[in-house]
Amino acid sequence: MRRLFLIAGLMTAFGLAIVAASAFAPANFAGTWSLDKTKSQGLDPRMQNAESVTWTITQDGKQISIESKVTGGQPPAGGNGGGGGGGMGGGRGPAGPRVFTLDGKEVTAEAPGGNNTTKSAWSNEGKTLELSAIRTGSRDGNDFKFTTVEKLSLSGDGKVLTDVRHNEGPRGVNDSTLVFNKQ
Repeated sequence: MRRLFLIAGLMTAFGLAIVAASAFAPANFAGTWSLDKTKSQGLDPRMQNAESVTWTITQDGKQISIESKVTGGQPPAGGNGGGGGGGMGGGRGPAGPRVFTLDGKEVTAEAPGGNNTTKSAWSNEGKTLELSAIRTGSRDGNDFKFTTVEKLSLSGDGKVLTDVRHNEGPRGVNDSTLVFNKQ
């Protein structure tokens, strides 16, 4: 009888451990996502006028990479917009994918004309990922700083990705919410 209770107790503990581990697994944003402009707010002019905006996200246990593709639409006059463009405050977006480590450590890399510093942080339950990017540098003798903070989250069924974004730069502040549907 004692043996039966011991086995039943161990099986219960094992089952609870599996449930607890899966409940705290971080969200996986990997996939191809299409911008739903009707549900999005605060889009920069290029995104608003684009035929389509697609994100391709790859993610593993160590990093997340977001490749943005804007089809059609013209960049705003002057080349840089107020924000929603690619996470760096510009209407054109950065060259190549935006890559963030998922270990919470700050990473600084040299970029043409300046530096990019990125950092990520998971919410306690692992359902929201906060991405921070700071680009600093100098152009034509003028120092600049662009700061972007994004909060990525998935709908319960994993078919809708929401990016709540705050940009600050030389041209001011822009808040936007981008809503993507999984393709």
